[in-house]
Amino acid sequence: MGFLENKARARVFYRYFSNLYDTVNPFIWNEQMRDQALEWFDIDAGDRVLDVGCGTGFATEGILQYTDDVHGLDQSDGQLSKAFAKFGRDGDVRFYRGDAERLPFADDTFDKLWSSGSIEYWPNPVAALEEFRRVTKPGGTVLVVGPDYPDSVVFQKLADAIMLFYDEEEGDRMFTEAGYEEFDHHIQQRKPGTPRAITTVATVPEAEPDAETESPVPSP
Repeated sequence: MGFLENKARARVFYRYFSNLYDTVNPFIWNEQMRDQALEWFDIDAGDRVLDVGCGTGFATEGILQYTDDVHGLDQSDGQLSKAFAKFGRDGDVRFYRGDAERLPFADDTFDKLWSSGSIEYWPNPVAALEEFRRVTKPGGTVLVVGPDYPDSVVFQKLADAIMLFYDEEEGDRMFTEAGYEEFDHHIQQRKPGTPRAITTVATVPEAEPDAETESPVPSP
């Protein structure tokens, strides 16, 4: 487990990094990559969308181009203070301070759920993905963006020491263990030689009917 796959350490890190986040972020995850992911996310007007690990609101701004019912959650006071400065505490987005592994929402609250640049800090990614499935309506979309595992052995060792980096095979394992049956991975990159993102678009399974309440099949 990497050094920053720890909630307390991640909070301390972002207490300081939040001041530089909007300057550094475009070199790793820019508007073109975000907008491509938003096309895959396929928001309908009026969808209620949760942005988990919303940070300063970079993805939130993109989501607002499609729907007005947007909610953002982050565990970092530093990141949320920057988001409040952008959107206002009483603006178009409702913000919450919370934990991705224990979302403070009822089952089936949202039509779609987005999370970019957050999974790499989760101590238990499968638990968070299960929470995403719980709070998103059956048939809804869950989109997660994380750092793709580097090819270089040197960078692999560095990545493992810092936070969660994962490839498509590991993505398959995590999403399958979390109960998703349909998902696709997309590799995104600002330009050759820059860090790659792995963007997974998953569908929340439809609820299985309760065998005790199913209508009997009529006899022919």
